[in-house]
Amino acid sequence: MSKTAAVIKGDGVGPELVDAMLKVAEAAGTDVEFVPCEAGAAWWEENGGNTLIPDETWEILENSDACFKGPTTTPGGAGSPKSVAVSIRQKYNLYANVRPTKTFPNTNTPLGDVDFICVREGTEGIYIGEEVKLTDDVYIALRKITRPACRSIARYAFEEAKKRGYDAVVPIHKSNILKQTCGTFLEEVENIGKEYPDIDIWEYHIDNIAQQLIKNPQFFNKKVLLSTNLFMDVISEECSALIGSIGLIYSANIGDNYAMFEPAHGSAPKYAGEDKVNPVATILAGAWMLDYLGEKDNANAIFKATEEVISEGKYVTYDMGGSAKLSEMTDAIISKLQ
Repeated sequence: MSKTAAVIKGDGVGPELVDAMLKVAEAAGTDVEFVPCEAGAAWWEENGGNTLIPDETWEILENSDACFKGPTTTPGGAGSPKSVAVSIRQKYNLYANVRPTKTFPNTNTPLGDVDFICVREGTEGIYIGEEVKLTDDVYIALRKITRPACRSIARYAFEEAKKRGYDAVVPIHKSNILKQTCGTFLEEVENIGKEYPDIDIWEYHIDNIAQQLIKNPQFFNKKVLLSTNLFMDVISEECSALIGSIGLIYSANIGDNYAMFEPAHGSAPKYAGEDKVNPVATILAGAWMLDYLGEKDNANAIFKATEEVISEGKYVTYDMGGSAKLSEMTDAIISKLQ
């Protein structure tokens, strides 16, 4: 039987990007059935309520083998709903947010070529969104860290390093200040690390690695960078700049029984409908989903075609120094597939 994937087109540039991904997947010959569903700020502004995800979408998610999510806008301000991504991660315990960070051929990288993986715990930390008002002048945000979640993300990181032949996991923390939360995270990484004697542990404080990634990013090539939810949210964004554009960063949210795939960037509403933004992150997130659903050959073909288009440099978008439209770059990738 063919697999099914729930597809959330999202907000801003999301719909046009997801349409591009679907065109590429179909050109590759996928057998996956894509089931569209609603979620995001545009849906919420029209329907209201305390969630960005309607009940009908949750039902589709429950009956699908994976989810693809285009970029969605999360409203700000007290009392506004939790983000689509956070809601799905927490619902299905998608504890591993994974961003491969690798230089593409013939691109303008500011600090040289890099090749590593960012792994972020995706279900807890500051992102539980629990804040307390103590007085009119004092507010507290709660950071939830649990040993089971730390063990799960640590094991994922070591398994990823083992699978890729990497020689180190790099836990990023601030345990000299956050002695219980970061201390627990680091303890669990060290405990799991004992099961992987061939993989080193290079621990870094969050402020130090932020500097080292600018000073000498190649030092972390063939490593897995690992941290808690907010710390890795920030660090992985810094890492995206090392390959020239966040429009090239595809990502996955992976649990034991389900996964959600998405581009790493936001919804960029000011560019909505302009046929302008880089489709690579969305297209390659879709290819990764095909691999997850058992279509490895189709996924590899999409990756190869995309890298060829980027390498040639003729049909690339503005953020990569080109002048191609989103649709033109998509069509160029499809032509390589055909």
